[in-house]
Amino acid sequence: MIIACATDDGTHFMDRHFGDALYYDLYELSAGGFHFLERIDNTTEEEEGHADPKKARGIVNLLKERGVEAGLTKVFGPNIKRIKKQILPILISEEVIEAGLEKVMKNYDTAIGQLLLCEDREHLDLRR
Repeated sequence: MIIACATDDGTHFMDRHFGDALYYDLYELSAGGFHFLERIDNTTEEEEGHADPKKARGIVNLLKERGVEAGLTKVFGPNIKRIKKQILPILISEEVIEAGLEKVMKNYDTAIGQLLLCEDREHLDLRR
């Protein structure tokens, strides 16, 4: 699974909505491990209003071009309902990206199960 981590510094998750990240660090993740693929700049337009559908489309298009299947962050905004149709939103409480990825690895089968539901998927909440 290719997963996009919302970050401003490459080490930590940020405390803002997923779509507000400066960067998305992409990782290939499996049940056995993960490795860094690349960093992409968030080049999407600023929202014209709260929950702007154009912003959600921009984020999804940016990530889907790189084969991203899931987004990992501490906070998703109201556009989660649009994003989940295209990529699996995963919520974590960890501060450090590596710890968040390890949490997803421990819940890999659950994540893949949600991913396979396609448009019927729900977000995965691993904040517990």
